Amino acid sequence: MYNKNQIFAAPLAGISDKPFRQVLRMFAPEASLVTEMISCHSLVGRHKNCIRNFDDYSDEGNIGAQIFGAVPELMADAAQILESQGAKWVDINMGCPVPKVATRAGAGAFLMCDHRLAGQIINAVVNAVKIPVSVKTRLGWDAEHQNWRDLVHVAADNGASWVTLHGRTRAQLYTGVAVHPDVSDMPIPVIANGDIKNVDDVEKLSGLGYSGVMLGRALFGRPWVLGQITGIAKTPKNVGDIVLKHLDLVLDYYGKRAGVPMFRKHLAWYSAGMPSSSDFRIKINQITDAEELKSEILKFWGCVVNI
Repeated sequence: MYNKNQIFAAPLAGISDKPFRQVLRMFAPEASLVTEMISCHSLVGRHKNCIRNFDDYSDEGNIGAQIFGAVPELMADAAQILESQGAKWVDINMGCPVPKVATRAGAGAFLMCDHRLAGQIINAVVNAVKIPVSVKTRLGWDAEHQNWRDLVHVAADNGASWVTLHGRTRAQLYTGVAVHPDVSDMPIPVIANGDIKNVDDVEKLSGLGYSGVMLGRALFGRPWVLGQITGIAKTPKNVGDIVLKHLDLVLDYYGKRAGVPMFRKHLAWYSAGMPSSSDFRIKINQITDAEELKSEILKFWGCVVNI
């Protein structure tokens, strides 16, 4: 098994915000967390409509901040900002498959097709900061172009400290079963990502040369799983207490007007599989008032906050 800081929580777009990371920290104080990806253009431009551009990471423990972009100089500037805000390392997104990033912006997964530019970006970021730099990527663009090995070597040659490998191609998006190839011969450490949900999944990677594991969608509605894999947490006795705590963090961070609708997706995940969860989701999707939402959570889980 891996030690606590070799267990990572993935950068999940629209999910891995500061409130979610605070909940993860309740169960896994020493795990390695990664922020949702941040545009280098937005960060350097200090766009005020993107609240995560101004996060203070100094109190978040072992946390990496992920950036995406296709301009080496801007990526370097963005990395310096993240370092000044307390990030412990910078992660470069070279795996995001969505069209607005991978095709229209020429970033994310597109960089699996342009290793020259990928190397320039890594080199620029590494030379701009004193903290470690990592890369998150995929197996390749599609089944016919699985060139992840070459990209790991590009990352190593340009000073990256490690690479996280999601076991799908860009064409797969998040469908199909993740494949975890043997990485024993890679020049820098590789972290496994994709379909890792529990200790059994982690143990299946034994002998393949991975230096750690990264959990993603397994954390939806079950943030304690990160702590379970590190061996220090159990499923909470009353999930409703965690839900209410998470909601309060979201409301504090985004405000009530934006926070209530934003939290609905989390409620859908937290309640999944529970009796009457379908009726509950229909009801909460009509609610816009924070106190009314809390009341429905209390009724559904029958909880008393004791955190």
